[in-house]
Amino acid sequence: MEDLDYDLEYTKWKWDIPEYFNMGFDAVDKHLSDPGMKNKVALYWEHENGETRKYTYWEMATLSNRFGNVLREIGLKKGDRFLIRLPNIPEFQMVFLGGVKIGAVPIPSSVMFKPKEVEYRIQDSEAVLCVTTPEYVDQVEQIRGKCPSLRYIMVVGEQKGDQLSFYGKLAKASRYLEIERTKAEDMAFFCYTSGTTGMPKGAVHAHRWSIGNDPNAFYWQAFRPDDIVAHTGALSWIYPLGNAFIYAWRNRASVLLYEGRFNPEKWFHLMEKYQVTNLASVPTSYRMFLTVKDFEKRYDLSTLKHCISAGEPLNPEVISEWKRRLGIQIYDGIGMTECMVYLSNIPGMDIRPGSCGKPQPGHVCAVVDDEGLPVRQGELGTLAVRKDDPGLFLEYWNKTDKTAECYKGDWFLTGDTLFIDKDGYYWFSARGDDLIMTAGYRVSPFEVESALIEHPAVMEAAVVASPDEMRGVIVKAFLILNQGYEPTDDLRSDIQRFMKENAAPYKYPRVIDFVDQLPKTQSGKIKRKQLREQEIEKKRPI
Repeated sequence: MEDLDYDLEYTKWKWDIPEYFNMGFDAVDKHLSDPGMKNKVALYWEHENGETRKYTYWEMATLSNRFGNVLREIGLKKGDRFLIRLPNIPEFQMVFLGGVKIGAVPIPSSVMFKPKEVEYRIQDSEAVLCVTTPEYVDQVEQIRGKCPSLRYIMVVGEQKGDQLSFYGKLAKASRYLEIERTKAEDMAFFCYTSGTTGMPKGAVHAHRWSIGNDPNAFYWQAFRPDDIVAHTGALSWIYPLGNAFIYAWRNRASVLLYEGRFNPEKWFHLMEKYQVTNLASVPTSYRMFLTVKDFEKRYDLSTLKHCISAGEPLNPEVISEWKRRLGIQIYDGIGMTECMVYLSNIPGMDIRPGSCGKPQPGHVCAVVDDEGLPVRQGELGTLAVRKDDPGLFLEYWNKTDKTAECYKGDWFLTGDTLFIDKDGYYWFSARGDDLIMTAGYRVSPFEVESALIEHPAVMEAAVVASPDEMRGVIVKAFLILNQGYEPTDDLRSDIQRFMKENAAPYKYPRVIDFVDQLPKTQSGKIKRKQLREQEIEKKRPI
């Protein structure tokens, strides 16, 4: 793609969305008619404890077929929702694919979530099943009685009581599955996404989602059939779910999946061992990679040819240093759960470090004002995607009003503030709201504040992003204490410990300031923007 003619590619793109389409069949089963694909390795897997496994496309097709039959045997049907609470293990792919193959609706969720967060997702989605492991099942059992829709808990590993055995059921199931004849527009899965107000929303995606993101796969990640693809993140998040699973397998690539805490040296070892050719990650990880002295000399990374980044803007210094040390360009992109990555830098395009690039062929984007009208060149506005885009989400589950709020005229509004330069390159400025993007995670200040005020010492809380050299930004909390509590380091540590016990660990405030008052509007709303700007000014280099 070195001689890419962007304008030509953009002009000639044509969508071809069939009436009937099943994402699960498309990811694995369709390849089996090709003799060269049946025994090709689809998945290499390694655990931090040293355990390894690998699966061919035929094995993944067969195992997901078996799980589809298991779901039907226990009564799940088209449209029924179920929660996936699994770490990065191969069973994740089996469960996800088995679900979409029968038209059931998997909901990936992070294993970092605490009982209340799990409870909310099960209650909101009315999930009838949760698939998890012995390590994470207790938190599901804790809230089981509060979730009337939850009929079954299935465990990948040793089960107790009335829990179902994943492998016990799988062993008895047929490897032949009658795949549901789903329409491309039918609901396939959904992922919960955090906003600045209210609780997380389930962003529902259709089966056509994998086709709708073909430009992502073709132009940004630039898959080749001989690729070995790796993502440093967890499959429970939509970026790895697409770019290191569904899109990769749709495009006949092999995938490396790792289960363990992120460690840059370990990842260099994995890339060398499995001869990774195509790497997807987030800015925080790339920054951590660059802290490893002489990594380009200590590890054989000669197979690595292509790197992408998303989740938050990637600073130009990292792009430059990565290219200096490895000779490889990192192609930055910007996206969100509702529409994935539609703006990106593309191989063959002139790269302007710090820019989000341009809309990928097939995607129509704009920067618009509050009325949904395009703004002038160089003027700040909201990034928008045309509402008929085939990769765009269908709706927020059971939240008609929240869905409607995202649209203005012909556009879906992302909430990101950008501008377009004279050559058509898009440049990120800020989130249009208070959402915190830290180390690739989306953190709702509302969620964190709601959890903080449950601590007996906290009367009021405001949470904002604070600049951080390694993570981009960190979560910072400003707290007003209840009478009888003194602002001490011990109390600060106790509140942080409380947060880690009651919310996913990436949400806890790494910095806490005790204050006497918070800036508010006349109507009593906290001025998070003012606090955020104070943090930016405080951290600004002198």
